[in-house]
Amino acid sequence: MSDTTKVTAVHITDDQFDEQVLKSNIPVLVDFFAVWCGPCKMAAPILDELADTYKGKVKIVKIDVDQSELAGKYGVMSIPTVVVFKDGKEVEEAPQKPLRKVGFGGRDGYEEMIKKVTS
Repeated sequence: MSDTTKVTAVHITDDQFDEQVLKSNIPVLVDFFAVWCGPCKMAAPILDELADTYKGKVKIVKIDVDQSELAGKYGVMSIPTVVVFKDGKEVEEAPQKPLRKVGFGGRDGYEEMIKKVTS
């Protein structure tokens, strides 16, 4: 019998960040968002779909910037911003160039990020 449980992006708090993101054994996309942000609302269902499509290969979590200190810690200046973490640290595409998507990235943009860390 196959697992048909639908996976979605998980809302986490600062207290859960180390366990859910930094200690994860699979790559994690962290969506820094706010409930009042229009582009964030557009990204939410796409990220939920991708969480299900890539379950077991990547985890997608959401952090509300209005309830978190982490946006400042990771230099998030605009929302939505999606940051990729793997092996306890932020992934870089090239030296000093983090793998991030600032603004609404669309399904293709987010999926491209996932493929860079799962292939």
